[in-house]
Amino acid sequence: MIINRYIIDEITKPMVATCTVLICIFASYTAAGYLADAVSGLLPLDAVLLMLLLKIAIALEVLLPTTLYLSVVIALGRMYRDSEMIALASCGASTSKILKPVIYLSILIAILVASISLFVRPWAYEEIYQLKAKAKSDFDISRMEGGNFYEIKSNDLVIFAKKMNHPLNRGEQVFIRSQDGKTLRVISAKHVYQKTDDKSGVRVLLLKDGYVYEFTRRGEEGKITKFEQATYLLAPKETIPVGYKRKAAPTPYLLRSDKLEDIAELQWRLSTPLSTLLLALLAVPLSRTTPRQGKFGKVVSAILIFAVYYNLTVVAKNWIEKDIVNAIPGIWWVPLLLGALVLLLLWHQEAIFIRQRN
Repeated sequence: MIINRYIIDEITKPMVATCTVLICIFASYTAAGYLADAVSGLLPLDAVLLMLLLKIAIALEVLLPTTLYLSVVIALGRMYRDSEMIALASCGASTSKILKPVIYLSILIAILVASISLFVRPWAYEEIYQLKAKAKSDFDISRMEGGNFYEIKSNDLVIFAKKMNHPLNRGEQVFIRSQDGKTLRVISAKHVYQKTDDKSGVRVLLLKDGYVYEFTRRGEEGKITKFEQATYLLAPKETIPVGYKRKAAPTPYLLRSDKLEDIAELQWRLSTPLSTLLLALLAVPLSRTTPRQGKFGKVVSAILIFAVYYNLTVVAKNWIEKDIVNAIPGIWWVPLLLGALVLLLLWHQEAIFIRQRN
């Protein structure tokens, strides 16, 4: 129908614009943290962009329902301001005719959100965890900044350089602490360089003019060795697995798990498409404004309701993890409350349309 296409078009325009703005804001905020880690040497620069894109993909499970919700409020609010809703009511249109295009659009968005939440979200988190683990193992002296401590867990190594000379790829006044079984080793050197072994391709540290201090945790007599030049292998002793992360766990695995944390994560993923539908329906009665209020008259109220709903969902998820609330009702009581509010407001909306037709 023409009315359906018109309403969907009116909703889609602000949705695209709002979603783009929110993605830019989120990307800027997230990039600032990753760039700070890159400057500090904790992340390679080539991993920053990939991790940023993965974070945006994860954030879409919240950004898409939010922008759809606000766009319905804005689009229908404009129609109220321009008296288009009054004209529709006078022509015999009911609340159900206004709801139809909203439902059609919200179902499409809900399917997309479900795909992101159930499949893209765990995949993206797994990629992020792998990139972070690789960054910790794949140490590069060129990423170091003077005056900072750097921990390389794959080598049980902590390295500190008082000053870095990046043009020469050299560190000055260097201290390295490592552990081999029960033996602790501290190396101090005036200079350190990084090079790649021609045969193995493994990066090594070339230390010059320093001392090696070795001692045990049992307080036995230690040993001090002076050297003019020494090499320290940077290759990890073994690949350290990321370990189990429930955010990165595949959805089929969560379906079989009986752990509270896994149940909470699963219910969160399943609730996002339901929230998309309920918020879109809630936006229909919330959008009703008078001409004097303007098309943004109910936006503030809509934002407050969304903030309360989102925070209640997070709280309910935490309650499951801490065994305060059982898996049933789990987090489902929050969408249930929202659904009751939607029904109440839609019933009131239908009564208004009936009075306007009469």
